[in-house]
Amino acid sequence: MDNLIFSLNATLPVFLTMILGWFFRRVGLMDESFVNKMNRFVFQAALPVLVFEDLATVDFFEVWDTKFVLFCFLATLISILGVTALSCIWKDRTVRGEFIQASYRSSAAILGIAFIQNIYGSAGMAPLMIVATVPLYNVMAVVVLTVMKPEGRKADSALMKQTVKGILTNPIILGIAAGILWSLLKLPMPVILEKTVKNVASLATPLGLMAMGASFEMRQAGEKLKPAVTAAVIKLVLLAALFLPVAVFLGFRQEKLVAILVMLGSATTVSCYIMARNMGHEGTLTSSTVMLTTLGSAFTLTGWLYLLKSVGLI
Repeated sequence: MDNLIFSLNATLPVFLTMILGWFFRRVGLMDESFVNKMNRFVFQAALPVLVFEDLATVDFFEVWDTKFVLFCFLATLISILGVTALSCIWKDRTVRGEFIQASYRSSAAILGIAFIQNIYGSAGMAPLMIVATVPLYNVMAVVVLTVMKPEGRKADSALMKQTVKGILTNPIILGIAAGILWSLLKLPMPVILEKTVKNVASLATPLGLMAMGASFEMRQAGEKLKPAVTAAVIKLVLLAALFLPVAVFLGFRQEKLVAILVMLGSATTVSCYIMARNMGHEGTLTSSTVMLTTLGSAFTLTGWLYLLKSVGLI
């Protein structure tokens, strides 16, 4: 019973905050313009400041874990290659690109940090997990969505330059880089600056979760149902079932294992839909998968946490 309460305490506040965002949207306290701006603020300001705070205030050499970073990178790469091969089951070639991206790309930043903060009180290993996965997420998403465009157009040099620029200027990556640099240089953090940074960083999780909830549209979840359900099962169950035992075998425990769980089994990120639409895809499969995984992860993540807690791994 204690393990179940632990799991519910970790997951329910996260999803209740998302439900509040959905409720505020329905009663008119938020509109589409406000939600879009809130998403932009969280992505470009609050989350970068949060990861900066977590890295700048610790000894980087103490928190760096090469084995953990390599595991996250390789697990993500193998997942992408696996779902790419699996996408051949769909005779409709126009859905394959969206299916691949929606099956592997997690809400690593917002949900990952939210869960680890909720359990351990800080972002823990989430910044290192983001370092290992987010650049790969973005690069492979562009490659997949370009190669598998409905009209079959191929990538050109301009698109690849834009992709590289997008990764290098990603606000979260910049926040991580700034935090690492601050830590390596052992720069002091004056009290005034520390409190200001903390105030901004504390906005990231609640605003990000409410923005996700406010973006939820129930009617989209039923469109392109078969590939969307398949992608959701892969995202929430299959990848975690494949790689969590490997992570345990390699000795990962506590916040490292929770970070890996979120990387593997959290909901598909909303940015998948934005990227798919901007790169010439219909977007229906992606939005349906985002909705299904957001709903389903409330139950699957609770189940995974309960299992890990019951066997004494977290």
